[in-house]
Amino acid sequence: MRVLVLGAGAVGGYFGGRLAEAGRDVTFLVRGPRAAALAEHGLKVASPLGDFQVPVKLATADRVGGLYDLVLLTAKHYDLDAAIDAIRPGIGANTAVLPLLNGLVHLDRLDAAFGPGHVLGGVAYVGAGLLPDGSIRHWNRLSGIAFGERPMEQNRGPGPRRDQRARTEIEALFAGTPVSAPANDNILQEMWEKFVMISAMAGMNCLMRGNVGEIVATDNGAALMVGALAECRAVAEAAGYPPRREARERVEAMVTEPGSVNSASMRQDLEAGRRTEAAAILGDMLRRAKGFGIATPLLRAAYCHLQVHENRLKGRR
Repeated sequence: MRVLVLGAGAVGGYFGGRLAEAGRDVTFLVRGPRAAALAEHGLKVASPLGDFQVPVKLATADRVGGLYDLVLLTAKHYDLDAAIDAIRPGIGANTAVLPLLNGLVHLDRLDAAFGPGHVLGGVAYVGAGLLPDGSIRHWNRLSGIAFGERPMEQNRGPGPRRDQRARTEIEALFAGTPVSAPANDNILQEMWEKFVMISAMAGMNCLMRGNVGEIVATDNGAALMVGALAECRAVAEAAGYPPRREARERVEAMVTEPGSVNSASMRQDLEAGRRTEAAAILGDMLRRAKGFGIATPLLRAAYCHLQVHENRLKGRR
């Protein structure tokens, strides 16, 4: 497969880098400064699963390099329109687009741009960050992608079967790498479970300006984390995707773990004075909660906090 990775930050750089390390035909579509750095130094990843540094093939918005079989989309939500324009020249009749963004709001925009038959559901499971020198640090042993056909596309009539692609070509693409990437029969369930987790954790990390361990070390921190999780879970249940027991227990343990350094990247962006994905994550969760008539006081407070930050940034631009 010819693979195009939109972005070479923490997520795109890690998963695309693992493909490049394994000798797959992968090209990174990046902006000028990042392209220049990667051309000079290659892609460098430090990971508990093995460090590596590899030269990579590059494309830019004005030179996409033809059509691709698979596009891994790892843009930030606020850059999604630009990302759609950038990858459009690489989308052919049989191209699969696999977005690895948090939340759900991006699916409608990608469907409108390329047609739902091209767009898979996807979730990334990795703890990684982009360092100031342009290298990527993989912090833990999470190294997986859940992906699959969304239900509305299972029986879409004549044409290539995208679910067959998911089960064969994409699985084979990651075979032999440290990335676990089995096709998933219930990808929207996986996406909702991640949506619940990231909304609750990011909201509380940002509201409290601390990691999980720092929050639960306070008198009421653990209870507040559980409360935020319950608000998000109620929305998922109303939408028809109640988190499964194993997911509920795993996530609740994760957001109440004493001493944990876990913290959503949204907090890193907030504290660094950068734009955040608050509107696409917390804002979308709140919009859905309002539609179902579900009270979400903790999420409302967290989103208000982030909106103050975003409004300040707008005032400086």
